[in-house]
Amino acid sequence: MTATAISNLPVLAASRSGLPNICGWEAEIQSVTNHNEPIFLPTTNLRLENLTAGFACALHMHQPTIPAGSNGELISNLQYMFEHPHDGDNHNAEVFAWCYGRMGEFIPQLIAEGCNPRIMLDYSGNLLWGLQQMGREDSLNHLKRITCVSEAPPKEARQYQPHVEWLGTMWSHAVVPSTPIPDLKLHIQAWQHYFAAIFGYDALRRVKGFSPPEMHLPNHPDTLFEYIKALKECGYRWLLVQEHSVERLDGTGLHHDQKYIPNRLMARNFVGETISITALIKTQGSDTKLVAQMQPYFEAKGRGKQQIGNVTVPSLVTQIADGENGGVMMNEYPRDLLRVYHEIRDAGNNDAGIVALNGTEYLELIEAAGANPDDYPACQAANQHKIWQRVDPDNATPEAVENAIAQLKATDHQFHMDGASWTNDLSWVKGYENVLAPMNQLSAAFHAKYDPLVQQDPTVTQRPDYLEALLYNLLLQTSCFRYWGQGMWTDFARELYRRGEITVR
Repeated sequence: MTATAISNLPVLAASRSGLPNICGWEAEIQSVTNHNEPIFLPTTNLRLENLTAGFACALHMHQPTIPAGSNGELISNLQYMFEHPHDGDNHNAEVFAWCYGRMGEFIPQLIAEGCNPRIMLDYSGNLLWGLQQMGREDSLNHLKRITCVSEAPPKEARQYQPHVEWLGTMWSHAVVPSTPIPDLKLHIQAWQHYFAAIFGYDALRRVKGFSPPEMHLPNHPDTLFEYIKALKECGYRWLLVQEHSVERLDGTGLHHDQKYIPNRLMARNFVGETISITALIKTQGSDTKLVAQMQPYFEAKGRGKQQIGNVTVPSLVTQIADGENGGVMMNEYPRDLLRVYHEIRDAGNNDAGIVALNGTEYLELIEAAGANPDDYPACQAANQHKIWQRVDPDNATPEAVENAIAQLKATDHQFHMDGASWTNDLSWVKGYENVLAPMNQLSAAFHAKYDPLVQQDPTVTQRPDYLEALLYNLLLQTSCFRYWGQGMWTDFARELYRRGEITVR
């Protein structure tokens, strides 16, 4: 879509009736996101032939929305931290708020100092709405400085845009495997709506990679198929994937070198239909320490070039971590981020050898050189090979797949359909029936009420009642209401369900 065409689209306000603007302009959003034009290729200052290996770092930022205002209003957990400074680590609230905007300080500083930095940013819709609710224009303006080309002076626009890549995510930080399938696309579109409302359509047009909350990948065949389908329908080219959440098609783990080049994530549903999307692999390790101490750079020093088809490409070490979580990100990351980029600059390696790259930039560079996504090594969600060993993929039926899953659950204690996330020792399903059952009930009621109306008239999504019902449906699916255990957080979920249930009567 051209700049002129984008300028003719309706400007999205961040809020409607005091609620986040997360729906109503689906056709306009799709017209912006569904394109295959290069994003970084026209502006990158890197040349593939000069690169040996690269490192790509992403920062994940999130604060849930909770019904905990002074009169039960929906507020950000960050606001709750400010209002209850003596609870737990809530005294860190101001530092957290600084962390959310600080890349808008660091990137300009590094560029002014002659460095060539890169960063990928993943912010949940909840967090962006919370910053807006709190009037934290300082944090938001720092982010706009490195995001919004139209709001920066022309020189700044050229300076900062190629160095920063935003990644899409689920609006309300829902873990995909336990999210009702009809809500997957609603979360993805809601984030796109709100991001466009904050940063503009041109910035949204450049969002081509997707970062799943909790790095959670579904392994249920139908869920994974619909997830990838929704991502592609919403214009995404690639997905960030945790190393141990995938396997080779024969069930073995990824070969070591395979973790440092793009993979082709395959999905097959209950009737044998297939779909795929490019995946960049986040390798195992202590996520926060790896990014805080810039370990991907040091690991990349030990990597070299690899072959994809007939093309030689640099390896890429990819990591993501919570950008504000704990003292290591608060204190060590600012120190080591600047130190490493100064080291690269001083060695004369800003654009050669071991360099920083963003995900879409890397893919565009290697594909412009002739790398074909069909030649990327294939992988699938962990545990799926066990299903397809029992069911002929070319003659799959829902009954056959369900029977195979039931047999495997009964005979293989290591088999499950809960998917896999950044951690192996935490289930997002077991023990949380008191959250999951209402979550599924509210979703079913929402779709029973509104799907027929939207099918008859797509503008129904602009109605205030639809917005409110959608908001509660998505909020209830936030991972924090399970991750933080039983008690206050499940009480929050219960209250969100109560309010949401009223909207779908």
